[in-house]
Amino acid sequence: MILERFHRTDFALPEMVIQPPDGQTLVNLPVYFQLSWPEAGFEPGEVDTTTIVGHEVRIRPTLAGVTYHTGDGASVGPTTSLGGPYPTGDITHEYSRAAQVTPYISVEYGGEVSVDGGAWSVIPGSATVEGPGSPLQVLTSENRLYTN
Repeated sequence: MILERFHRTDFALPEMVIQPPDGQTLVNLPVYFQLSWPEAGFEPGEVDTTTIVGHEVRIRPTLAGVTYHTGDGASVGPTTSLGGPYPTGDITHEYSRAAQVTPYISVEYGGEVSVDGGAWSVIPGSATVEGPGSPLQVLTSENRLYTN
């Protein structure tokens, strides 16, 4: 019953923050990806409390892995990195051609359980959720030389 309740946990859906912002980037320019947790749902470390057969059951999601899907067939991960902004973020990708892509993040949650205030125990198995896509337009640019 605990494993079933774990899989029914309202996990936080990972949101993707992309830099450069505003939904556009250039071919061969590093794009920085970062995972952001929304207010809704339970993110790693937060506790979901319920009652099962008269016992208080606390479920605490843990972060097992994050995969950044870039929208062009490539992916980064699984990793435990939450990425980060330019210039310090460690999750980057360069697109090789112009395209309209929709990158997204998938998170694999592990979990721990505590019954009636007892010690935390690892829940066997995991649950994977996908966050919403973030439309991104990859553009090309041309250089031109002008004489004065």
